[in-house]
Amino acid sequence: MQAPSVGGVMLPRGNGETIRLSRGASLTDFAEKINANPASLVAVMMNLGEMVTATQSVSDETLQLLADEMNYTVQVVSPEEEDRELLESFDLEFGEDEGDEGDLVVRPPVVTVMGHVDHGKTRLLDAIRKTNVIAGEAGGITQHIGAYQVTTEVNEEDRKITFIDTPGHEAFTAMRARGAKSTDIAILVVAANDGVMPQTVEALNHAKAADVPIVVAVNKIDVEGADPTKVRGQLTEYGLVAEEYGGDTMFVDISAKQGLHIDSLLEAVILTADASLDLRANPTQDAQGISIESRLDRGRGAVATVLVQRGTLRVGDTMVVGDAYGRVRAMLDDNGNNVAEAGPSTPVQVLGLTNVPGAGDNFIVVDEDRTARQIAEKRAARERNAAFAKRTRRVSLEDLDKVLKAGEVQQLNLIIKGDASGSVEALESSLLQLDVGEEVDIRVLHRGVGAVTESDIDLAMGSDAIVIGFNVRAAGRAAQMAEREGVDVRYYSVIYQAIEEIEAALKGMLKPEYEEVELGTAEIREVFRSSKLGNIAGVLIRSGEVRRNTKARLIRDGKVIAENLNIEGLRRFKDDVTEIREGFEGGINLGNFNDIKVDDVIATYEMREKPRV
Repeated sequence: MQAPSVGGVMLPRGNGETIRLSRGASLTDFAEKINANPASLVAVMMNLGEMVTATQSVSDETLQLLADEMNYTVQVVSPEEEDRELLESFDLEFGEDEGDEGDLVVRPPVVTVMGHVDHGKTRLLDAIRKTNVIAGEAGGITQHIGAYQVTTEVNEEDRKITFIDTPGHEAFTAMRARGAKSTDIAILVVAANDGVMPQTVEALNHAKAADVPIVVAVNKIDVEGADPTKVRGQLTEYGLVAEEYGGDTMFVDISAKQGLHIDSLLEAVILTADASLDLRANPTQDAQGISIESRLDRGRGAVATVLVQRGTLRVGDTMVVGDAYGRVRAMLDDNGNNVAEAGPSTPVQVLGLTNVPGAGDNFIVVDEDRTARQIAEKRAARERNAAFAKRTRRVSLEDLDKVLKAGEVQQLNLIIKGDASGSVEALESSLLQLDVGEEVDIRVLHRGVGAVTESDIDLAMGSDAIVIGFNVRAAGRAAQMAEREGVDVRYYSVIYQAIEEIEAALKGMLKPEYEEVELGTAEIREVFRSSKLGNIAGVLIRSGEVRRNTKARLIRDGKVIAENLNIEGLRRFKDDVTEIREGFEGGINLGNFNDIKVDDVIATYEMREKPRV
């Protein structure tokens, strides 16, 4: 096969060599790898039916298409691998304890509480921390991830446990899964009166996927109908066999509401950690860990809740969290007290970052502010390119005309703003999973943390987007601007209300479906001939009612003789009427249709819009 040529210039053809490219790479990036002119690759893509600019981020499929044509193999580097290579270029490494065995010390276990909605997860944390979290939650549902540390006594020794509080509603599945990945042990809360429910199984699967030991808290043992034995039997089917049945899973019967056996549950967590896990970390190295949650605070700026996994984080350290960076100005523990340092398995709120990081982003401490800024900027650029490539639709020259007509695919554009990155991410994920058929597409143009701003309204104006504010409001003149320009801004505090309303809006964009509804039937008793109106049927209404200006069909001896007729005239005696009910007589004129006979039946109907389920 000849090497591809453009304008008589031969392009370098590969021999199956592997080219490593990051997600969202451009044709310029590809050209640099093979020492070619980017403009020539643009021409190659046009020959392949793709309209792509040299600097535009393209999808993995487009890169693969170009590579096949040029006889190269493309390896799209995963974000995790690319991030590791980025850190290695700065002589940094994430995820490994430095030093030898002698440098490692025991750290507290990190625990995630999981389970079905309303089974008492938040009330259990409430009982453990002796504070009231539920009172501040809209609808009694946990909306944000938080992290808390408690102390319990086991074998006359004080032991600490760190809890990651994951949201309770199923819409936060992605956040719950991430919580399990940053976790040592999972507490599965099951209500003794309800037993195993769908979200119980979902939470169990997340914990198993993260390969973490599970302690089962059988809650609500004080409620009528409670049957802890039944719960043990049900969970046996999912591979969780209680110790008293010869298994290795600890079950603890509790009442979060009454505060019963909470100490026994904490002891079970420590014993499970000691028996199953080697929880040690090096507290002397530079801190590394994970961002649990973050938000934009009006007085304090970007506030991130981070979990230190190894090393010790100190005030004054320079850290990079995802695409955010900054020097730690202050640290607060879960009680709001200032702390100077945080060791392994300690959750703290960090102040001093340039912007709000994402929930689940890794953080690492570096020596210089300049290094932190370079890493953050490279990560931000990578995220932008990947998002752009994901958003770009492949359009071939053959179907370009159809797409431009935009009649086949309708699109609902959204801008999502929230008070915390985890909530925004979970809401976006849930909305993008809505399935109302192929006719309507949903697209999130922008998401961010903080109040709805004038720039959000500007973007919505230019793209006919709906703005969603989750636990935030419009700031400054944004509200007046939205009202003046007719931009639809919707505010929510409970996530599933937002999902339900957007789903309803999507269904409203679908082309309406109609169904035929029979109105009434009329039997022809006599035919009157009029030189002015043609044949008029003298009828008896057999069922329902016959209305003027409705559709009709003529039936003779059980067979349909004519379809799509109109009831153009309707008379009762000498009066024009709009309808005649069952049991009454009248006259019907079918317009230009005159082929009617005695004993024929006129069946009338109308087309009604069918509600979408």
